[in-house]
Amino acid sequence: MKTLKDVKIGETAKVIKIHGEGKVKRRIMDMGITKGTDIYVRKVAPLGDPIEITVRGYELSLRKDDADILEME
Repeated sequence: MKTLKDVKIGETAKVIKIHGEGKVKRRIMDMGITKGTDIYVRKVAPLGDPIEITVRGYELSLRKDDADILEME
């Protein structure tokens, strides 16, 4: 399974599934990350946390734990 953490800087990937439950999954979906959404990885912090992405035309930073529940194509 490939997650958002595995996507390299400068690559775009599509969300296949959001693993997770409850508040975490709801928060991710409220940010505009849903099944079928394209996500472009802009930057990764030196220690790997957070990951800066572009989704639906805006920039967003996600923690590694949140990025790990996003299954990518």
